Amino acid sequence: MSQENQNTKDLKRSSCGRYEGNALVILGAGESGVGTAILGLKQGFDVFVSDKGAIKEKYKTVLNELQVDWEENQHSEERILKADVVMKSPGIPDTVAIVKKLEAKHIPVISEIEFAAVFTSAKIIGITGSNGKTTTTKFIYHILKHAGIKAGMAGNVGDSFAKMVAETAPDWFVLELSSFQLDGIRDFKPEIAVLTNITPDHLDRYEHKLENYIASKFRIAENQSAEDYFIYDFDDELIKSWLEDHPIKSEKMPFSLQQKMENGAYIENENIIVNIKNDQFNMPTSSLDLQGKHNTKNAMAAATVSKLLRIRKNTIRESMESFQGVEHRLENVLKINNVQYINDSKATNVNATFYALESMTTETVWIVGGTDKGNIYDDLLPLINEKVKAIICLGVDNEKLFRNFGNCVDTILETQSMREAVSMAYAIAEKGNSVLLSPACASFDLFENYEDRGRQFKEAVRNL
Repeated sequence: MSQENQNTKDLKRSSCGRYEGNALVILGAGESGVGTAILGLKQGFDVFVSDKGAIKEKYKTVLNELQVDWEENQHSEERILKADVVMKSPGIPDTVAIVKKLEAKHIPVISEIEFAAVFTSAKIIGITGSNGKTTTTKFIYHILKHAGIKAGMAGNVGDSFAKMVAETAPDWFVLELSSFQLDGIRDFKPEIAVLTNITPDHLDRYEHKLENYIASKFRIAENQSAEDYFIYDFDDELIKSWLEDHPIKSEKMPFSLQQKMENGAYIENENIIVNIKNDQFNMPTSSLDLQGKHNTKNAMAAATVSKLLRIRKNTIRESMESFQGVEHRLENVLKINNVQYINDSKATNVNATFYALESMTTETVWIVGGTDKGNIYDDLLPLINEKVKAIICLGVDNEKLFRNFGNCVDTILETQSMREAVSMAYAIAEKGNSVLLSPACASFDLFENYEDRGRQFKEAVRNL
């Protein structure tokens, strides 16, 4: 065996745990699954892709071009159980029958993130959190690109990490990481980890136990060493409490709106201050294009990463001033008759909607609803009383919303049509008001995903 082939074999073994052979089975033929097929094929694996549901035509085309064996609407257990390693797409729970059978046979079941990381020499910045991770990921990537650093962005945003590893060779990867992706890691570790915040979310995947969800988020730091960095929200009580009971090895870099940080980021006289080993960076919060306390925190995390990478202060400042956020997250769509329409479709949980309502400076017509994930709405009530003039419930089942908010406003309506929801808002809103789509719920009752929901909102507003 050549030295090159031996190195490849060692890479495979180190990425997937103890196994011999090169039979790679991929469960799920979405973005991460097809990306893993591309990388697996490049690395010499014998690849088989299996999806319990229907595979989208665009992914079938790619798999056929790769000449990879695939199946849809079934799992051929006999073939799957002969795998040396299995990459499970993040949307597939650990509790499904085929995964349990794989585990019983001690066949490694890992995530795309785990599989791909071993095949790149790039350093990694990993970002996770219940809210703000997409904005923070894009914020950091924007700064790195502006600084001339050869960087790639992947994970839970954009192309799959595996596909990017197969096709590009940056110096740094900026990865948005969901808890589902982190659940499938073994050896993966980022040089810089960012945890934006933790609020209850996806508890149906975690036995309805908050501690299981928190542990999943903290997996981003579990393999870090003393040479690595962990950036986190010091104001988040769940994070602070967990760190007290579960020490980590990496160097902690907290950020806070409330307290001065000796090593980290804080606010002083309406300026963001980042202090790392007595090297200080500062800029006014008013210079940020993104407003709201949550976006200030996202900016603090991004600035801390930038300082750790020793990017010039002027470059950081210019980049932060020019960053305009992400689609479907507090996105100003149009102003019609002096009423601002705002698309916050990415707010799929209560905490995200809390931030959205908190940032409102005018009376607001609020469009809410969708697939409830066990939401508790109590924290929203003071903001609704202060800022919301009318509520439009957009969902298949709106009974819980009426029960929680019926006494908060004079006008509460319901619909199952985005076009009708926007028309209702147009009829209610007065000069100087805002219309905010911030659903606090998943989108799957009426829409394909939150992007589809946001696009339909924008289209309906433009057609007013």
